[in-house]
Amino acid sequence: MTATATAPARAPHGDTESTVLYDIPGPRARRRHFLYGILSTVLLLALLGWILYLLFSTEQFTAEKWSPFTYEGIQELVLRGLGNTLKAFAYASVLSLLLGGVLATGRLSVHRPVRWLATVCVEFFRAMPVLVMIFFIFVALKVQPLPALVAGLTLYNGSVLAEVFRTGINAVERGQREAAYALGMRKTQVMSYVLAPQAVRAMLPTIISQLVVALKDTSLGYLITYEEFLHAGKLIASNLDYDLPFIPVVMIISPIYIGMCMLLSWFATWVAKRQRRSPKTDAGHVAPPEPRPVLPGQS
Repeated sequence: MTATATAPARAPHGDTESTVLYDIPGPRARRRHFLYGILSTVLLLALLGWILYLLFSTEQFTAEKWSPFTYEGIQELVLRGLGNTLKAFAYASVLSLLLGGVLATGRLSVHRPVRWLATVCVEFFRAMPVLVMIFFIFVALKVQPLPALVAGLTLYNGSVLAEVFRTGINAVERGQREAAYALGMRKTQVMSYVLAPQAVRAMLPTIISQLVVALKDTSLGYLITYEEFLHAGKLIASNLDYDLPFIPVVMIISPIYIGMCMLLSWFATWVAKRQRRSPKTDAGHVAPPEPRPVLPGQS
């Protein structure tokens, strides 16, 4: 059977040319898009100019407001807060991935009680606000700030990642699983060598996105007196006699948070590219299995 090419159909007014899959903008549509682009750029520049005007008019760039950051003690406070944020994020991310894997395994279990228990845990911790869990662990259970923050982040993000893992595993074509069982592989082997490697590519962007959420949620630690990055900025802005340099603190802390989130996204892209180039994950480089005897003693 041969495929036939379909000629593009012209719109009634000559504004666009249509194909089967998409519409090609015509001259008038391109002019409109160009005007929309210019208008959007002008509006964004106007908004940026208005923000800069407000910052200069309220004297946010004066040396008096920025002078605290030249002192060694303030710099150490900021760096210590950043280190505590990264420490909490490292603990929470690793534990969330482990908890997500355990809960996902439970939800995929063939044993009904195990599956029900895992489902209840996932649905409960997903529905519970993360701040409530952190406060409950900190106040009711009288846990130290860092373990309370890590535990709350782990329970919430781990339950979300469990659904990501379960969805990714179930998204693999059913024939892959049946073929693996037909070759005599056990369930753990099928999961480890067949399903999980294929699901990683699809799950990776969502996993990184959830880790970005965990990174940003570490800022909730300042509510339970954990000395993380936001807590350090709050101390500088409120407890020092420098005319409350709140805006400079925000202008320093916000780009660092944004930079760390962008770094995580870049890392996800880098890992995805390496997976596509890796012979172990390239279907075109996988060696075919050796023929196995059908009957005992057959060679």
